[in-house]
Amino acid sequence: MTDPTHALSFGAVASDYDRFRPRYPEPAVRWALDGLGAPVHVVELGAGTGILTRGLLALGHEVVPVEPDPGMRAQLDAATPGVSALAGSAESVPLPDGAADAVLAGQAYHWFDTERAHAEIARLLRPGGVLAPIWNLRDERIGWVAELTKIARVSESADELADRITDFGLAFEPVEQAEFAYRSTLTPDELVGMVRTRSYYLTADPEQRRGVDRELRELLDTHPDLAGRERFELPYRTLVCRGRRR
Repeated sequence: MTDPTHALSFGAVASDYDRFRPRYPEPAVRWALDGLGAPVHVVELGAGTGILTRGLLALGHEVVPVEPDPGMRAQLDAATPGVSALAGSAESVPLPDGAADAVLAGQAYHWFDTERAHAEIARLLRPGGVLAPIWNLRDERIGWVAELTKIARVSESADELADRITDFGLAFEPVEQAEFAYRSTLTPDELVGMVRTRSYYLTADPEQRRGVDRELRELLDTHPDLAGRERFELPYRTLVCRGRRR
């Protein structure tokens, strides 16, 4: 999925994106970098507002975030003291060869032009370094979450994504995968705010947006797992795909 209209739609709502999108579970981030020691020099592609950046920094790693959207970069810089995101993309990173022990991408790899990005990432990585995309994917095995996915127009499930991401090209060893359970606690208004940061909503016309809002409020008001509750847990399946540089 490389549609630039969708990929660059988030900057206008960067503050809400940073507020409402889920964090990444620490065990998932640790697994992505397993075997590299610490601290690790990480280049993070499609860094967005810095949600994964801050998780990596909290574990003591050195992070260079790279992000094409100026609105997202501005939010990352504001929310992440001491860090300044570079303007760039997965296909063109303004860093020298061998600059990274690891390249991570949180909720971003599916936007890459993979053939070009794999070559660029292989250039950045030292031998034995890792490429590790990470996704927080709603657990659609739960009934109301499956209904939420239909409303938010999410096109790919955790299982479908895991089946698709199996190869990073000849420069990398076979892809390993791991999945981690994670839960985000939300209010009804926070769930609405999160859905409004989805690319489908951001690029929809006003009538389509009103339809999403209406369906979402109906779900919140009528589903037995949600109706009348001030807070609830939204379960995620956090998927990590890891490939080592040959």
